[in-house]
Amino acid sequence: MNYTAILEALGEASLFQLYRLNVAISNQLDDPARIAAVKRVLRVGQTIRWFHSTENRLIEAKLLKMNRTRADVQDLADGRRWTIPFHLIELEGQDVTIGARKRQALDRNRLSVGDRVGFKDRQGQERFGQVVKLNTKSAAVLVDGLRWRVSYGLLVAVIDGDLGDDTLALPGQWVAITDEDARGSTSALPEQLGEDDGSDDSEFA
Repeated sequence: MNYTAILEALGEASLFQLYRLNVAISNQLDDPARIAAVKRVLRVGQTIRWFHSTENRLIEAKLLKMNRTRADVQDLADGRRWTIPFHLIELEGQDVTIGARKRQALDRNRLSVGDRVGFKDRQGQERFGQVVKLNTKSAAVLVDGLRWRVSYGLLVAVIDGDLGDDTLALPGQWVAITDEDARGSTSALPEQLGEDDGSDDSEFA
């Protein structure tokens, strides 16, 4: 399935059309027959991949238990346990990436936590960092131990090269963070590039 083409088509739909489509999709996601079909191909103890919507990427996990409408899973990377709906489990080895066309601005759908990105500061100097969180209108980007909230329209994807190794020169109030902060816990944020979306740093649940 071409997710990029679907996203571009949805961009031409009205809010009412999007709402109607959302209702229809929600009904399909809750369809007992579809849920039963997924459960039939799963086995407790197997390794599965599920889509983390906040981080916009697939997570490898061990299937611990199957409930009526949700599954209990354990992250293979950090051991955390989650209870997730069955529709988040990816079964067919599909590519869930929504790619960006050349010179197209990035947005939340086209970025994942861990992606390397660049942007220009207000003096026109290029800065590079790694995405540590996706907010509604901006991404939290870690650069040299500091986390910055940068509007998506100012970011570009970094394909090759090293992460920035010089200090960030954006005007604002700088706040150093620890490794724990970089993993997603709440911390004070410096002034961001672009508009503040008012979102917090709480964990996905």
